[in-house]
Amino acid sequence: MALRIETDTRIPAGLALLMAVQLVCAAFFIGDVVADFRANPALGSWPYHLGIEAVATLSLLGAIVIEARFLMSLLRRKAHLEQNLKIAHAAVHEVIDAHFESWKLSPAENDVATFLVKGLDIAEIARVRDCAEGTVKAHLNAIYRKSGTRNRGELLSVLIDSLLDGGAERA
Repeated sequence: MALRIETDTRIPAGLALLMAVQLVCAAFFIGDVVADFRANPALGSWPYHLGIEAVATLSLLGAIVIEARFLMSLLRRKAHLEQNLKIAHAAVHEVIDAHFESWKLSPAENDVATFLVKGLDIAEIARVRDCAEGTVKAHLNAIYRKSGTRNRGELLSVLIDSLLDGGAERA
C-alpha cells in the first residue's frame, strides 16, 4: 500500500516572481526618493509628494518583509504537516500489517487484502495480480473467514475501528 507523499518546500515560481518584481519596484522607489532628497536636502522644504513617495516606499518594503515572513511560516507549516502525514501513513501500514499477520494471511491473500483495502474491485485485483477472478474470490473468502468478517465493508470497518482506537488489535 504505497502512498506517495512528496515534500516540496520550494517557493512557487509565480510568487517568487511577484516578490522579485516588488523588490525591483522598491529599489526603484528608494532610488527615486534618495535622488529627490539630494535635489532638495532641507527637511523643512520637502515637497508633499516626496513625503508620500517615502511613506509608500517604506510601506512597500514592509509589505515585502511581512509577505516573506508569512510565506516562510506557511512553508514550515507545510513541511510539518507533511512530516505528520508520513508518520500517520506509517502507523496505518503498521496497524493493517499487524491485522494481516494476526489473521495469518498467506502472501497471496495479503496481496489481495491490500488491494481490497486500496479499493480495487475483484476484476481489477485479478488484472493486477494476473490471475482469474475466481482465484481472487477464493482468496477473499479465505480473508473474510480468517478475519471474522463477511464482506469488504466489515473488513474495512475492523481496520478503521482499530485505527480510531489507536491501533489496538480488534481481530
